[in-house]
Amino acid sequence: MDKDRVEGKVKDIAGRAQRQAGEWTGDAETQGKGAAKQAEGKLQNALGKAKDKIKDLSERAGDDVETEAEDEESTTPRRRAS
Repeated sequence: MDKDRVEGKVKDIAGRAQRQAGEWTGDAETQGKGAAKQAEGKLQNALGKAKDKIKDLSERAGDDVETEAEDEESTTPRRRAS
C-alpha cells in the first residue's frame, strides 16, 4: 500500500472531524478548513490508489514478459553443434 493512501486517509478523517466540529460550533472558518483538509486527503488517497494500480500493472506486465520468454525457450528447438 502506497504511503499516500495512508496519509490521505488520515487527512480525510482529520478534516471530517474538523468540519464536523465547525458545524457543531457554528464556526464557518473551522468548517471550511476541515472541508479543505478532507478534500486534500481524498485527493492524496486517490493518488496513492493510482500509484498502487500502476505498480500492480507493471508487475503483471513483467510477469507476462517472463512467462512469454519461458514459453519461447521451451518451444524453440535447440541446434546441436556439429
